[in-house]
Amino acid sequence: MTDYPTIALPAMPDYSPEEMRERLASFYNEAKRRRTVRDYVDTPVPRDAIETAILAAGTAPSGANLQPWHFVVVSDADTKHQIRVAAEAEEREFYEHRASAEWLEALAPLGTDSNKPFLDVAPYLIAIFLKKYDLLPDGRKVKHYYPVESTGIATGLLITALNHAGLATLTHTPSPMKFLNEILDRPAHERPFLLLVVGHAAPDARVPDIYRKPLEEIATFVGN
Repeated sequence: MTDYPTIALPAMPDYSPEEMRERLASFYNEAKRRRTVRDYVDTPVPRDAIETAILAAGTAPSGANLQPWHFVVVSDADTKHQIRVAAEAEEREFYEHRASAEWLEALAPLGTDSNKPFLDVAPYLIAIFLKKYDLLPDGRKVKHYYPVESTGIATGLLITALNHAGLATLTHTPSPMKFLNEILDRPAHERPFLLLVVGHAAPDARVPDIYRKPLEEIATFVGN
């Protein structure tokens, strides 16, 4: 037993096997409806909806419960445009010089290129940073454990929460993303992890006809 303070586990619902199946089937149907969207309208999204989604992301498990993430929510038009300009510069370098022919071939069915108008149009950009350590007021460092894995789990929860609210998202990862530290005035010990585009999909938005692997290709069961 630990010597640190503990509390009783909050009550967990006691669903019957049939209720579990029904709830999971409903969740799966909602989750598989999620698609990466590149066409947005500028219809406003309530700020408190974004706040609640981030709170949900903040419930993610993390190494030693140090919660090594920071979310910067951007709605200011000038700041969004600065991000677009910087991101497109990195993307042009990627498509024209950095990406291998194999990589470009893999991306071709998705129809992506260096033009990123959604960074201006969507009402929110959420820049997600991971922190390898925190700084105490006296300057000492508090090391974080498994910051990449922890921030990835939190990001997955955030995307799922936004999808649950009927909002479209796009995971944008121009590389490198150090420009986000500069534009958003984030400290050097925070590393840009992902730029999440959030808003309402355009009525005429289209997405690639992609294939998702079936259960037998993504899971192995050992035992009953």
